[in-house]
Amino acid sequence: MYDSKDKELGMSRSVTRRDFLNGVALTVGASMLPAYSFGAFDATDAEKSPDYYPPALTGLRGSHPGSFDAAHSLRDGTFWDEAGKPTDTGEVYDLVVVGAGISGLSAAHYFRKLAGPKARVLVLDNHDDFGGHAKRNEFRAGNRTLLGYGGVYSIESPAPYSAVAKSLINELGIDVSSYPKYLGKDVYRAQSLGPKVFFDKENFGADKLVTATNFWGVSDDVEDLSSDAWKEFLAEAPFSAQAKRDYQRLYLEKKDYLPGLTSDEKKARLARTSYARFLSELAGISDEVIRLHQTLPHTWFGVGIDAVSAQDAWGLGYPGFDGMNFDPAPGRGMNRDAIPNEEAKNFFFHFPDGNATIARLLVRRLVPEAVPGNSVTDVITAKANYAKLDEAASPVRIRLNSTAVRVKHLGDPASAKEVEIAYARGGGVHTVRAAHCIMACWHVVIPYVCEELPERQKDALSSAAKVPLLYTNVAIRNWTAFRKLKVGSVYAPGCYHSNMVLDLPVSIGDYQCSHKPEEPIVVQMMKTPCKPGKPARDQHRLGRMELFSTKFETIERNIREQMARTLSGGGFDPARDITAITVNRWPHGYAYEYNSLWDPFWLEGGELPCEVARKPFGRIAIANSDAGAYAYTDGAIDQAWRAVGEITKG
Repeated sequence: MYDSKDKELGMSRSVTRRDFLNGVALTVGASMLPAYSFGAFDATDAEKSPDYYPPALTGLRGSHPGSFDAAHSLRDGTFWDEAGKPTDTGEVYDLVVVGAGISGLSAAHYFRKLAGPKARVLVLDNHDDFGGHAKRNEFRAGNRTLLGYGGVYSIESPAPYSAVAKSLINELGIDVSSYPKYLGKDVYRAQSLGPKVFFDKENFGADKLVTATNFWGVSDDVEDLSSDAWKEFLAEAPFSAQAKRDYQRLYLEKKDYLPGLTSDEKKARLARTSYARFLSELAGISDEVIRLHQTLPHTWFGVGIDAVSAQDAWGLGYPGFDGMNFDPAPGRGMNRDAIPNEEAKNFFFHFPDGNATIARLLVRRLVPEAVPGNSVTDVITAKANYAKLDEAASPVRIRLNSTAVRVKHLGDPASAKEVEIAYARGGGVHTVRAAHCIMACWHVVIPYVCEELPERQKDALSSAAKVPLLYTNVAIRNWTAFRKLKVGSVYAPGCYHSNMVLDLPVSIGDYQCSHKPEEPIVVQMMKTPCKPGKPARDQHRLGRMELFSTKFETIERNIREQMARTLSGGGFDPARDITAITVNRWPHGYAYEYNSLWDPFWLEGGELPCEVARKPFGRIAIANSDAGAYAYTDGAIDQAWRAVGEITKG
C-alpha cells in the first residue's frame, strides 16, 4: 500500500523495481530472492539457461539475497547441522580459487602462466556473477544499453601502481594513457554543468542547491574571496552569519593552530586527533560548517571526519592547514589514501562499467568462449555467455552460486598432498580436491571455512572489518533537469546518499555515452551507512547491520525523495523520469584500511594484522585486497601474485 506522497514519488510504479528472468517480470518481493530459487532454472545448473544474465538484473544487487545465507549459517554454527553429508564430485584440480573477484581471477591467471595452459583450475564464488565488487549493471533504454558500475569505479590508486599490477593491466590490452580520447570532456561543459552542494532542511534549515566551485568537497580549485563564486556561495548557503565568517576563515586564513611544535610533533598529535575535533577545538569552527564537511571522506574511508585523523585530512588537501608549516613528507601512520602522488593521479582509466571490464578481460583469458571478442574496445559491449563458464572440457572452470564452506588438508598440513574444498550450491554440499587452494574471499569468512588455521592467524583474519556501502545506479529518461539547474554532480552531506553524479561521459568501441540532455542516462549515487561518534570498526559493524536489515523499498523511497528534493527546481519528476533502479548493496565492501585514531599499531610499527593474516598454511594461500589492508584494484592484483608465488615456489 502506498500513500499519496509515495505515488507522487513513483513508488507505485513497480516496473522500476523488477528483475526480469526468462522475460518474466518479478515483483520486488521476488527480487529479494536468488534467481535460481524461482524454478525458472535447474537449481544446480542455473547458469546454463540462455536467459541467465545477472548484469541486466535490477533491484537489489551487490551482495544479493541468496549469496550470503550459507556463510551466515556457517558463522552462526548451524550450517553443518542442516547441510547433511557432502557429495563427492570426483573432480580433482591443480588449483581451486575461492572468490571470483579481481584478486581471485588474477590468481587463476597467474597460476596458469606458471603451471601451463593445461593446468586445471576451478574458481568458486558465492555470487550469481563474477567480478566480486567489480560489478556491472546494465539498463535498457529503447534500443540502447546503458552501463553503470556497481562497485569498483576505475583503474586508480593513491600510490603508484606496482610493476606487477601495471604489467597485468598492459597484458590485458588496456592502454591507460589512451583514456583522454574516450572521455567526452565537452559533453557536460557545453551545457555549463558544474558541481553543487545540496543543503537539506533537516540539517541546515532549508533545502537549497548551491553552486560551490570554491568548496573543496566538489572542486579542487578554491577561488579568491573577491570572486563571484565565493560571493554566490556565501550569499546562497543557508548558514548563519557566524558560520559564513568561519567558512571564510577556514578556507582563507593561514594560521598555525599548534605553535611552538615541530612539524613531526604536529603530525604526531594530529594523527591522534580527528579532523572534526581539529575544526571544533583547535580552529574554533562552528557546527554548521563542520556538518557541511562531515561526509567528505566517505568515498575514501567509509566514515566521516569524526573518524578520520586531522593528519589524513591534511594529506587529502582539506582546508585549515595552510598556516601549519608542515614538512610535505607524509607523517608516521598516515593512511596511504591520504598521500597525494602525481604519478598515481595520472594512472587513471574509467570504463563505463568500472573495473568490471578488467574482470571480463580476465575471464576472457581464462575461459575464452565465455566472453566473445578480442579487444578492450569490443569487450565493453560483448555479452558474456554464462553457460560456458563451467564446462567439464575446459581447463579453467568458474562456478558461480557456490559458497565455500570448508577447506581442509587431507592429512597433516605439513605433509599433505591435497586439499579438500566443500561448497554449498543448489541446496546441497559438494566436494572437490586440489593440489592447492587460494582463498581470495573476504578475510572475515576464512576462519569459519579454514578451521585448521592457527588461532593467531584466525584472529588477524577476523580483524579485517569490511567497510559497508551502497553504490546505486538510477536510469532516467533524460537529464534536462540537470541542464536547467546547471549541475553535473551533487554533494549532499545530510542526505541518504551523500553523493550524486551524472555518469562519466565515456565512449568506447560501440558503446556511446549520452551526449544530449534529451537522451537517457545513468545517475550514480553513493552512501556509506556509518554512525558518527563511534570508533571506525563499530561504525562499520553497525552500518553492516543497517544494510542487511533495510528493505529495498525503503532504499528506493529515499532515492526518489532525494532526487525530487534536489532536482525539482529543474522540473525533475521521479514518478515520470526514473525508469530503473539498481542498488548494489555491499555490507562487506571496501577492505579496511588502518586508521591512526583507532589502530595504535599503525603508529607504533611492527608486524601488521594483514601480514599475519595472509601467511600461507600448508597448501593454502591467501589473497584479496584485505591481505594488504588496501582497498584498490592494484592491491588485489599484487596480493594474487604473492599468493600464487607462495604455492608455486620450489
